[in-house]
Amino acid sequence: MSQSPAPARPALLTAIVGALPAITAAVACLIVWELYADFSGIRPSTLPAPSRVLVQAWVNRQALIDNSWPTIWATLSGFTCSLAVAFIFSVLMDFARPVRRALFPLFVVSQTLPLVAIAPLIVLWFGFGLLPKILLVALVTFFPMLVALLQGYEATDKDIAELLVSMKAPRWRIFLVARLPSALPYFFAGFRISITYAVVGAIFAEYAGAAKGLGIFILIAKNNFRPDLVLAAVFLSACLTLVLFAAAVLIGHLAMPWNRTDEEATR
Repeated sequence: MSQSPAPARPALLTAIVGALPAITAAVACLIVWELYADFSGIRPSTLPAPSRVLVQAWVNRQALIDNSWPTIWATLSGFTCSLAVAFIFSVLMDFARPVRRALFPLFVVSQTLPLVAIAPLIVLWFGFGLLPKILLVALVTFFPMLVALLQGYEATDKDIAELLVSMKAPRWRIFLVARLPSALPYFFAGFRISITYAVVGAIFAEYAGAAKGLGIFILIAKNNFRPDLVLAAVFLSACLTLVLFAAAVLIGHLAMPWNRTDEEATR
């Protein structure tokens, strides 16, 4: 008699098992760091132990929370604008190839501009409010999203496109039925990459000039020779990045249930 296939493991359990090697490596690094900071004789003002960073993060938790909200708001606002602009330009460049040939080199050149030089200029031009942070986040995240969408359009199944053409479907119909759905996996791949850059862009914009935010918190802690507080803010920004990355993965799974089904079938 043929045996029935074993039931698939729950998705949460599979995710936890898959994350165990990374968690083990991170814990091992923290243990080595703690032992080195405690027994090497290095001064806490040079390299504080993780335990000290954790204690100081808890002591200064209200300041960290207060400075996190402006960073989160700048990140989400800038990334939302980046998504909208990237989608609009991707559609224009897909429908009109001359527009693509004219604009794509300019977008490539925009990525060669050093952020360390552009950030102070944008702050100088637009002040210390939210707008320069949105612009810098959009500048950092726009190009990966644009490239991901354009590659997704090009990955459209030729047979489906030719079938729609043979049925005399208009160009916009082909785009909605074939080209846009084929771009979804590419879009969410770019989404996951760009969202990690968004937090870095927001913090760097605050570091260049702002009233509040994790970037300002890091700058003040550095000027006060408090590496423990600098590392506390860095760890917090890393946690924010991980949360946003996980949210991007979740949104991608919800938006493409067929892709999730295919992944489970191949396990």
